[in-house]
Amino acid sequence: MKIGVVGCAGRMGQMLVREIAATAGCTLAGGTERVGGPALGKDLGVLAGLDPLGVTAIDDPVALFAEADAVIDFTSPDATERHAALAAQSETVLVVGTTGLNPSQQAAIAAAATHTAIIQSPNMSLGVNLLLALVEQVAHTLGDDFDIDILEMHHRRKVDAPSGTALGLGHAAAAGRGVKLEDVWQKVRDGHTGARPRGEIGFATLRGGDVIGDHTVIFASEGERIELTHKASGRQIYAKGAVRAALWAQDKTPGLYTMRDVLGL
Repeated sequence: MKIGVVGCAGRMGQMLVREIAATAGCTLAGGTERVGGPALGKDLGVLAGLDPLGVTAIDDPVALFAEADAVIDFTSPDATERHAALAAQSETVLVVGTTGLNPSQQAAIAAAATHTAIIQSPNMSLGVNLLLALVEQVAHTLGDDFDIDILEMHHRRKVDAPSGTALGLGHAAAAGRGVKLEDVWQKVRDGHTGARPRGEIGFATLRGGDVIGDHTVIFASEGERIELTHKASGRQIYAKGAVRAALWAQDKTPGLYTMRDVLGL
């Protein structure tokens, strides 16, 4: 399977290049960078700290989507929306790890998925997706006798809050209770807030240092508390999951899939 990477010179892009190069059953189709970027024309292997791979960075995503069987995207919401349209036109598998998309951008991805297979997840790691399944199950079992809060911490450079993974955990908890997250979430607490409403799902966000990603879902009731936690110690887990998703999707019909589909959860 020929897999391309958009944003190939970035930190995540380099990890994806290394993972594709090391994974049986796939080959690197190419990679793109922004127009005028310093990585253009450079070998993707060299950019990723490997021996030369014979593929250079370009600034034309149309050419990349035409060449690739699948493209992996951990870029920005605006760029991902454009890439989804290209994936639909070329019927190329698209793996989306971008977070912070607004409703219009998410609708564009869903529309593109009527033409090709798109795998989208707020977090590509095996552990986090297992956690998502567990959170939904625990929330369903406990009901709203237990308060739910989601605590997350990331490095100081992260630009969206709460994290996409935290929101994904919130959606899992809400699904377990049979409600829409948007109807019950509380993203900010400040000042005299009064008593906590029954059924509320709260979020707390921490930013600092070089933390890759820590997420804890707290189920608290009178006399007991359950905490489910995932801590990422390296970003390569996201690259491994994304490449696994691309390989899984190569024979799938058009549709919007998640990592839980990929992992059979």
